[in-house]
Amino acid sequence: MLASFFNYDNPVWRFIGKFFDVMVLNLLWVICSIPIFTIGASTTAVYYVTLKLVRDEDSSTIRSFFKSFKENFKQATAIWLILLAVGAVIGFDLYFFLRVQTVASTMRTVMLAIFIGFALTWLCITLFVFPLQCKFYNPVKKTLFNAFFMSIRHFFHSLGMLAMDVLVFVAAVLVPWLGVAIFLFGFPLLAFMNSYVFVGIFDKYIPKKEEEPERDEFRPLEERELEEQRARERALAAGQAQTGGTAEHPGASELPGDGRDMQ
Repeated sequence: MLASFFNYDNPVWRFIGKFFDVMVLNLLWVICSIPIFTIGASTTAVYYVTLKLVRDEDSSTIRSFFKSFKENFKQATAIWLILLAVGAVIGFDLYFFLRVQTVASTMRTVMLAIFIGFALTWLCITLFVFPLQCKFYNPVKKTLFNAFFMSIRHFFHSLGMLAMDVLVFVAAVLVPWLGVAIFLFGFPLLAFMNSYVFVGIFDKYIPKKEEEPERDEFRPLEERELEEQRARERALAAGQAQTGGTAEHPGASELPGDGRDMQ
């Protein structure tokens, strides 16, 4: 019995190991977010790893983080800068009607309600967009639209995750020892908890192996890798045909491995 308890494959030790991975992720996320404009890429990389942790997929935390950080850097940074600009505008408007325009009026009440709605929508999109970026391949515009669409379609999940994140933050402020724990685990702890919800949501949008996804459906990242591999094979075959040779089909070792896919 003791031997099984101290076995590293024991579910208890695997769960403890996940929290160690979250601590490592927190250090990586803080360091890679220092330039501010890289927060989008580092947040995407965090979700790439936490979604793997929730699925019990064995992989190196550090290697997976930097792999996703590098591959998603341009698009995640663009998304982050867009969200930052929009959030700044919404924040300024809320500040204006809460602190500057303090005279009670119907217009002030209506504008406050409108911008609070905008702020809630912004939070929901921000909650979904980086997990979507690390999981599915789409242009920036499509990724933002999908984040809006999914956050509204799964509105109660969105509210639940937002409430849970706020609750953890408030508990960390009010309870000193919880504050120390949050300091050690940081944002990746919230991402890890949210990932249990995201896994259930994303599975509904991933086509089955025998199904061919339509053009406008959500496409896992592995679909793009397979398409790129087929394109390389066709180009190789065409080149061989022009030179009079025969195209050699690449072996299994030449196919993309884990790559950016989460499956």
